[in-house]
Amino acid sequence: MADVDLVLPCLNEAAALPWVLDRVPANYRAIVVDNGSTDGSAGLARDAGATVVVEHRRGFGAAVAAGVAAADAPVVAICDADASLDPAVLPQLVGLLEGGADLVLGRRVPTERSAWPLHARAANAVLSRRIGRLAGVHLADIGPMRVARTDALRELHLADRRSGYPLEMVLRAAAAGWRIVETDVTYSPRIGRSKVTGTVRGTLTAVHDMNRVLREVRT
Repeated sequence: MADVDLVLPCLNEAAALPWVLDRVPANYRAIVVDNGSTDGSAGLARDAGATVVVEHRRGFGAAVAAGVAAADAPVVAICDADASLDPAVLPQLVGLLEGGADLVLGRRVPTERSAWPLHARAANAVLSRRIGRLAGVHLADIGPMRVARTDALRELHLADRRSGYPLEMVLRAAAAGWRIVETDVTYSPRIGRSKVTGTVRGTLTAVHDMNRVLREVRT
């Protein structure tokens, strides 16, 4: 059994996957969750030795939830599969988990302006402030790289299956009294076309999903 299962939600990431999978740390198992790819991503991942899970329901949350359900390591990590984040830094996050944290988030530090467009950065800042007011958790980023203990994460019973999943994880964890910490991670321009933060429309959709989660958790 691996020490850490790494969930990689994937929709047409064939151009980025070889680099991402090559950077997975030793004794980590890569679980690539194919979310409807048409570019051969699933076959490429299998050939590289990754475990492939197929999730037909479209959505970031649906893909991550399927990967978490397939995990059997004591720790689960989540990371985008587009090469914007380097899986090689994950032991840094897991170390904080072992040091007493319950949920560790990668706080994105862009290598260049195009890596994190202004509209996406502004939306992230607004949501971070709202989380601070609602849950008393002061974060700089609602980023896609994170680690937690597998069984504890499942016990949060996260319900969102779209872009609100990362936010719901933070809010439910805070409500459960988890210690949530951040650590800086390098954030580079992704390989290929972004489905969310690379476009204004994608960012607006994500904000809509996260606002819905905020309303649901508040009630």
